[in-house]
Amino acid sequence: MIIDDYNKEEEKSILIIEDNRELAQLLEMHLRDLSFKVDIAFDGLSGVKKAEADTYDLVILDIMLPGLDGLEICKRLRSKSSYVPILMLTSKSSEMDRVVGLELGADDYVTKPFSIMELMARVKAIMRRVDSMKNHEKETVPDNIRAGEMVIDIEKRIVTLKGNTVDVTLKEFDLLLHFAQHPGRVYTRSQLLDHVWGYSHEGYEHTVNSHINRLRSKIEDDPAQPRYILTVWGVGYKFAEFSSKGD
Repeated sequence: MIIDDYNKEEEKSILIIEDNRELAQLLEMHLRDLSFKVDIAFDGLSGVKKAEADTYDLVILDIMLPGLDGLEICKRLRSKSSYVPILMLTSKSSEMDRVVGLELGADDYVTKPFSIMELMARVKAIMRRVDSMKNHEKETVPDNIRAGEMVIDIEKRIVTLKGNTVDVTLKEFDLLLHFAQHPGRVYTRSQLLDHVWGYSHEGYEHTVNSHINRLRSKIEDDPAQPRYILTVWGVGYKFAEFSSKGD
């Protein structure tokens, strides 16, 4: 029996997309013990239909699925305006799939075979993190942030530069917003993984690098001479500090 140390104000719903029926039903049993509402899909196509038709607080997503693989499902869910945390289930031999999944916006991953205790701990950590972010946004976040010629509309999750909308992914927006909320503060790659992605795994710092490179290509006049996201050599990155006039 797993001890529940996650304080829930309301029932949370979880979608499991996993073709191994025994594993899916085992996860369902333990999640229901924690008072989560659980739905299951045993293939990719029915899984993505459920995810798009209903509102879930978390999707537990296997990468290897019949019909539609987990990476494509992750990509589809991240293309939607509404955000749902994604916990990926991967095999030891699929490191590249894990990297791609994180690049596509998965919030965390667990490698098979895993212990039920570990997965439940990851689920509760994601739920606490999401609740904390929601509460923080309600209490302290302004409507938008202005930096230079950039405006970040937090509620609508829109970035404009010189009056033009910048096409950013959900995770790129999260990374940019985190930087802009803490101008001048220097972050290591590991710290950014922890703050923005919600985990800090050695060897995945390149995930931060690739997101920053893509952001720079979209928001900087000259990515080689960035004005907004600055490199602090030997340490990490920081967001430039602008005056109240935006200069």
